[in-house]
Amino acid sequence: MRRISFASFVGTAIEYYDFYIYGTAAALVFPTVFFPRMSPTMATMASLGTFAVAFLSRPLGAAVFGHFGDRLGRKKTLITTLLIMGLSTTCIGLLPSADSIGIAAPLLLLVLRVLQGFAVGGEWAGAALLSAEYAPAGKRGAYGMFPQLGVGAGLLLSNLVFLTVNLTVGEKSAVFVEWGWRIPFLFSAVLIGVALYVRLRLDETPVFKRELAAGSVARVPIADLVRQQPRQTLLGAGAMTGIFTFSFMAGTYFMGYASTQLKHPRALILAAGVLGALAMLLLTAISAHLSDKYGRRAIILAGFVLALPWSFAVVPLLDTGSRALFAVGIATTFAVLGISYGPMASFIPEVFATRFRYTGAGLAFNLGGILGGAMPPLVAAALLAEFGGWAIGLMMAVLILISLLSTYALPETKSRAL
Repeated sequence: MRRISFASFVGTAIEYYDFYIYGTAAALVFPTVFFPRMSPTMATMASLGTFAVAFLSRPLGAAVFGHFGDRLGRKKTLITTLLIMGLSTTCIGLLPSADSIGIAAPLLLLVLRVLQGFAVGGEWAGAALLSAEYAPAGKRGAYGMFPQLGVGAGLLLSNLVFLTVNLTVGEKSAVFVEWGWRIPFLFSAVLIGVALYVRLRLDETPVFKRELAAGSVARVPIADLVRQQPRQTLLGAGAMTGIFTFSFMAGTYFMGYASTQLKHPRALILAAGVLGALAMLLLTAISAHLSDKYGRRAIILAGFVLALPWSFAVVPLLDTGSRALFAVGIATTFAVLGISYGPMASFIPEVFATRFRYTGAGLAFNLGGILGGAMPPLVAAALLAEFGGWAIGLMMAVLILISLLSTYALPETKSRAL
């Protein structure tokens, strides 16, 4: 279990490091590098548009990799997602700017971002199943925290690497925009090599082995899923929506907002991201452990109940202009999402039958990302311009309410056998 937990943690951390560095770069650098001829507002929206497109390819990745994960096994599929993500991210770091190759630069960026989304669409479910299907009864919450911690660690590492580069080249240096931002993307090649080594040493999960030996493997997992558990898939997606909203509003939109509107220094913004990641890691670990005692639904619902009032409080807090309160706002947003996020790696897989569990968990997770991850950062800029910051809070609260009601409609699963 130590080896399995480490493998699910490391692989997920590195894949989400790759995914998160794009969000940071999209907020701080890409408007200048890939959309230099647009106005600052339009360049930011175009950059966030390329960020959002990955959420559209994630469900496709979940369906494709879910198919192979349910038919061929969890291990082989996770190795494939890792390789696609690593190659895509490294290529982004090598991509020429729009000043060098014109419109081909943002188009190639878009293609590589789609591939990132496609790969990460198959990652989370496989890593969650790796932990859940190996974990002993009564401890799936505790062991399920490792892929969740991997996501938080990816966020932490992405902000730390960007912060290190920023401090090395200097806050006001043009080097960061010219080539410094590429270092985190190229560093991915080293990290992928580490994760690949760890995952190649794994064995297939005992639950899938039994399914394979019994000849019960689904021929077309997604068809069985749609026929037998469509309600659970949609409710699972709804449960994930608010978590994606808090994660990518704090990790992408608020960072861009702090840079362009609040004029905070880049080092402060990245340091706040590091603080937020640490807060998310701590609350994720605590809530995952508590879910084995008090149940998945109770802990997840508690997180969403806290998230509702915080949705309205965070933008006014940021708008004070205080650097300390900006850091508090980002850290608290990540902490609150960590409460609901911790049990999800056990809760979502427990909802689905083994024969299509990879497909079901992956689709539920990534469909939630379209509404909760892709839309809010794009819509927030328009809401701010038209109505003001209160409208952003209302949007976040509505998406959290969807998650709260969806989670409430799902059954408690902590005692369910896999």
